[in-house]
Amino acid sequence: RKSKITASRKLLLKSLMLAKAKEEWDQELIDKQSEKERYLAERITPLHTSGLSLSQLQDLCRELHAKVEIVDEERYDIEAKCNHNTREIKDLKLKVLDLRGKFKRPPLRRVRVSADAMLRALLGSKHKVSMDLRANLKSVKKEDTEKERPVEVGDWRKNVEAMSGMEGRKKMFDAAKSPTGQ
Repeated sequence: RKSKITASRKLLLKSLMLAKAKEEWDQELIDKQSEKERYLAERITPLHTSGLSLSQLQDLCRELHAKVEIVDEERYDIEAKCNHNTREIKDLKLKVLDLRGKFKRPPLRRVRVSADAMLRALLGSKHKVSMDLRANLKSVKKEDTEKERPVEVGDWRKNVEAMSGMEGRKKMFDAAKSPTGQ
């Protein structure tokens, strides 16, 4: 399926659109800068410090300091609201992903935690008893295991050579007969 617009026409339209977008972007930056300057001129009065005595300068500094404190409190409140909103947005996005069923699992790191640390994390300060899981395991004595093992360990190659061929089969047949015959 061929497009109705030629490649050169597409390129020309694209360049015109980019030029128009750049002009609008530049105009928007100029508008923002002029708005900022207008707002600052409206809010901030120029300081006239010439011809003021020491006490008047100190009063002016106190006033400015009080204004700075008020603005800083407002900034802190706005920042706290913004952080709260971003956290809420993040939680809502996770809920949406859960509802949608497409949940991307984060990469998990392997963490070694002892049983005591795990109980302390789950129960908090209520956990006072140390739990040694190894103490509850059944202890096995080495002497018992050595008695159960067969003591006779021979060379397996000799045994295979002795049992190979017809002679070996005859020995096995004889060995099987002899206990029943007695």
